[in-house]
This record gives sequence, C-alpha cells and structure tokens, in this order.
Amino acid sequence: MKTDYWPGPARARRALCGALLGATLGACAWLPAPPSPPTPDPRASPTLPYGVATVTPRPGPTRAIVATPANAHEAQPGAVGLGDVFYPDLGNGGYDALDYTIDLSVDVASNALAGTTTMVARATQTLSAFNLDFFGLDVLDVTLNGQPARYNRAGQELTVMPPAKITADSRFTSTVRYRGTPTVISDSGIPRIPLGWQRQITGTFVASEPSGAMNWYPLNNHPRDKATYTFRITVPGPYQVAANGVLADRFDAANGASTWIWRMAQPMASYLATVHIGLYDVETSSGPRGLPIRNYFPMTTPAFTRRQFDKTAEMMAFMEEKVAPYPFDEYGVVLLTNDSTWALETQSLSIFGARGAGEDTVFHELAHQWFGNSLTPAQWQDTWLNEGFATYYSALWQERTRGKAYFESVMRSHYSTMAGARLGPPYVREVDQLFGGAVYLRGALTLHALRALVGEANFDRAMREYYQRYQGGVASTEDFLATVTEVAGAAPAAALRPWIFDVEIPPFPN
Repeated sequence: MKTDYWPGPARARRALCGALLGATLGACAWLPAPPSPPTPDPRASPTLPYGVATVTPRPGPTRAIVATPANAHEAQPGAVGLGDVFYPDLGNGGYDALDYTIDLSVDVASNALAGTTTMVARATQTLSAFNLDFFGLDVLDVTLNGQPARYNRAGQELTVMPPAKITADSRFTSTVRYRGTPTVISDSGIPRIPLGWQRQITGTFVASEPSGAMNWYPLNNHPRDKATYTFRITVPGPYQVAANGVLADRFDAANGASTWIWRMAQPMASYLATVHIGLYDVETSSGPRGLPIRNYFPMTTPAFTRRQFDKTAEMMAFMEEKVAPYPFDEYGVVLLTNDSTWALETQSLSIFGARGAGEDTVFHELAHQWFGNSLTPAQWQDTWLNEGFATYYSALWQERTRGKAYFESVMRSHYSTMAGARLGPPYVREVDQLFGGAVYLRGALTLHALRALVGEANFDRAMREYYQRYQGGVASTEDFLATVTEVAGAAPAAALRPWIFDVEIPPFPN
C-alpha cells in the first residue's frame, strides 16, 4: 500500500513529506482529522445495520494463532480471534478456511447487496461452534453442510452452532445468506481512510486493508488464514465487474443484468479481495512469458494517465529476474472514478486513484504481488515485510533505470528522514504507526543494510530463498531473519536486528 498519511508529530510529518517529495512516495498532505465515527451500540439488534463500524486495534496478549484443545476429540468452540498483537479479535480459531464462493446481486444505484457466501474449511479441532467475522448486513439464514444451523450475532462476531459437532481434520461447508447496504469500516490503524465495500462517483469498489473485508462477506478475517476465491457478481447493465484473478465467465440475463464470474486460484489474504463495478475501457497487453495484463480505466481516463502503466511488463520482468516468476495468472490495475490519497496492492489487480500514480508507486504496488500478496505477513506487526520490501525493490528499479547515483541519493534521503524524525523501528510497537514512515523507509533501509553487508549476489540469493520458502503462505520477521542466517550467516542476521527492533537508527550502511 502507498498512503500519504503517516501519523506522528507535525515536525516529523513535515520532514518526512519533504523527503518523500524528492524520493519515492510523491506529494503529501495532512488535513485536520475528521470527527470520530459513532461507536456501534452493542445493544442494537444483530439483524440491523450498525452504522459506521469502528475497529480499534489494541495491544493484546500474544496468543497462539491456532489453539487446539488438549483433547482434540472434545468438542469446544473455536477461539474468538487469532491472537494478533494489534488485532486480537480479528480472525477466528478452530478451522482453516480453504475456499470462498461469494455470490452477490448488486443494486448499484442504492448500493444494496443480496449475497450468499459459501466457505469450505477444515476443522483444526473438534468444534461445537465457530465464528465468522461479519459486520452490519442482515443475516437471513445459515446452513452447515446443507443443513440449517443456529447462529448468534454480537458486534462483528457471527457464531455458528452446528447441529452436530464437527470433528477435527474434517472438511465442512458453511453457507450464509444475507442482504443490506454495507457500512464502511473505520480502523484507527489507518486513520481517515474508509475500508471495505464502498461507493464512488460511478459504481462501487472494495479496499479493505487491514480490517474492512467483513463489511461485505462473512469470513475468517486475518491474513494468517488465506484461501482461494470465486466471485459471482450480478449487476444491472451496462455495468462491468473487475475482481481478483481471472475472468472465468460472463453471461447476460433477460432483464438486462449480467453476471461476472472471477476466480482467484492462488491463496489470498482477505484484505486483498476486491470487487469493482463501473464503466471501463479495458486495455490489454502481455507481460513476461505472455502473461496477460488487463487494465480497467474509467471511460474518462485521459491518455497521459493511462500511459503511467506502460512499463508494467518491464517492471514484472525485473521482479522475475530479482526474485521469482510472477505468482498469479494475470495482473493489471483498476482506477477509481474519484481521486484518492492511497494506492493498494489488491491481489492481481492493484487499485489507484483517478489520476493514477508516479512510476515508483506503480512499481511499489506491483512488487507487493510477491512480497505481501503471495508471501504475506503472519501478523499485522510484521507489516514492514510488505511495505519496506516494496519500497526497497522500487528503489532497486530506480537504480536500474536511473543509475546508482540516484539510487544512493534516495537511500540517503530515507536515512536523513528517519534519523531526523526519530520515528523508531519498522517493527512498530504502536498500532497508529502500522502504516507509518518507519515501516516504509526504515524497512527499506534494513534491506539496504543487508545488501551492503553481504553484497548484491548474496542479497539476491537470500531474498529468493526467503520468497521461495514461504510463497503462497505467511511468514514472520523471525522467519525472515532465520532465512538470512541460513543463507548469509549469523553475523549479517544479527546486524539486522538493531535496524528492525531498536528505537535508535544504526549508522548509514556503507
């Protein structure tokens, strides 16, 4: 993700903005914070919309991601939450989601949905009940393996009570039917940016990082539990639908509506799922090895904005050279009809505002397809493994295209910003720094330190090994350091720890 809002003292924000104007992230602007959205009334009927959902990430106990009872054959409810340090109540324990089919009929004019989400999952313990994260929309009914199931709602938690226990290691299928109008999620981990399913000038879009996915489908809402997806989206004519993966089918109904079926066959974290409904001019081209590239431009997008994405195939080839083959079946971008202060790396279909973005941001979101999407952080506190990596590979692209002197000036500018603003380490301790400058810039400097320590060839070897070991899954900061130790040695890995964890920044790497 790229965002122009990083919390912190005004002096630090001004220093950071000044550096970024000349480096990688483009123009910055800080506006007065809007009033806090209303907190949902916990006494409200669980079948009524709650208004604006407010997710307040908070430090919590570090619990096991998957909790298994001592007696795996004794039926117990799955855990409420996966124990994330910043988001302890997001996600749910007791099962592993394998696949989602999301079937939506959308009234674009009113933004109302009629939906059915089917989840195929494997029980990781014997379950007497399990939870799904789901907020605001009205639940009509729930079935389990085709049989009616009782359910209960409290806040964002939808608790499903099966008619008989679900045995450990067995597969089961849950289906939830629902309807209503989504209400955006407000998450204090990323202030001022509404999340989830939301309207735009023409049509709708979905941008969920980190917690917004639960405002439009019921799920296990944590990056730790990735799954494959099928989207079946029905819209009135002449609207088009873009989503993750490959357009598998499209058919028209007699009433003028059309159904678009998209399939994401590789595992995907919930915050990366996206659906866009609008009127688009679809431009297609080819990347490395003939890989399809499809860009969804609103009809009014000018030519100079479209041309910002002309180097996508070259950028993909660079990432394939440095890391590994592109991990999905297609790639492309979709532009919003309104401008935005952010861009987001939704899997295989990155989102940009109506005016597009500079070359560094275009590359940044592409680099996330490897680091962030295919290889995903195990906890939100590991976000620097997304943002620092994408920032550094964008700088490496600039080294290739603009020369070593320019690259060195970018790295020194990052260092000057971090040293002057004193924003702390990329492994952040405060949730309001989840997308702060240290995650991006000091995260990139951490990789620059590794490259300086071991040389370019060993750096590339360590990064390839790290990616290949965890692609399609999740990894932690300690997983990354363990890989560096195995490939490059204990001393370089130890030298990285102050870069990742210490408040004071180490000397600039030479």
